[in-house]
Amino acid sequence: MAGFAQRVPALVDITMVAHPSVTLFVDLSEGEGPAYDVHGRRERGSVVVGLTPSVLRVSGPESERCRCLQIRLSPVVAGAVLGASAELVGSVASLADVWGRDAGRTEDRLRAATSWDERFAIAADVLGRRLDARPPHDPEVAAAWSRMLTGRGRVRVDDLASEVGWSRERLWSRFRSQVGLAPKPAARLVRFDHAAHLLAAGEAAATVAAATGYADQSHLHREVRAFTGVTPTAVAAAPWLGFDDVAWPAPTAGRPHAQEPSQKP
Repeated sequence: MAGFAQRVPALVDITMVAHPSVTLFVDLSEGEGPAYDVHGRRERGSVVVGLTPSVLRVSGPESERCRCLQIRLSPVVAGAVLGASAELVGSVASLADVWGRDAGRTEDRLRAATSWDERFAIAADVLGRRLDARPPHDPEVAAAWSRMLTGRGRVRVDDLASEVGWSRERLWSRFRSQVGLAPKPAARLVRFDHAAHLLAAGEAAATVAAATGYADQSHLHREVRAFTGVTPTAVAAAPWLGFDDVAWPAPTAGRPHAQEPSQKP
């Protein structure tokens, strides 16, 4: 999870690049918070964005104190935490529609907190209790997802099925029903995410294509277009990727991070 707080001097309009996670945005703004748009569906306030190979646009009003807690959930635990995750693929939904009254109670607790550390602790408690109360995904599905991440999307479905001891058909069916994407498009999303971060780090498109296993630069270009609708050059300059690694430190850092931009949208 990461905390964001800033005084917005102008209208916020940020395009967020697809990420291999189910994302919660808990709105703690003073006044009207940002709006989230996916494929023309628009929600304001606290929302859940499903695992999706689509573009999320975030926009907000002028001169508001924007504050938000963003939580990224692995899709193999999102179903338990949310009660629904596969159904949310490719869409955005109000957190109140997903959690019911728990959404409002959680927002109230987070708003009353006086520090980001306290907010992180509250969120971890809420997520932990929800996770404990619901059955997890099949361990085979979790293992397949973990293997995709460690392999950065460069995995074959037949190999995944063999590793978990299932047939290809059973893996496809169970993975699709629990994660919301079939194994192959899920692996594509993971590989795209790796490539996008290399582009944002300043690597040349040809270098990124070779490093991430695309057949050539044209193949990378087509995949970036498929996921974002723009070119690799535009993805490299995407504002969200520009501070992604700062807001989301490596797991070895061992703690959440509160990102406090200095008067910047």
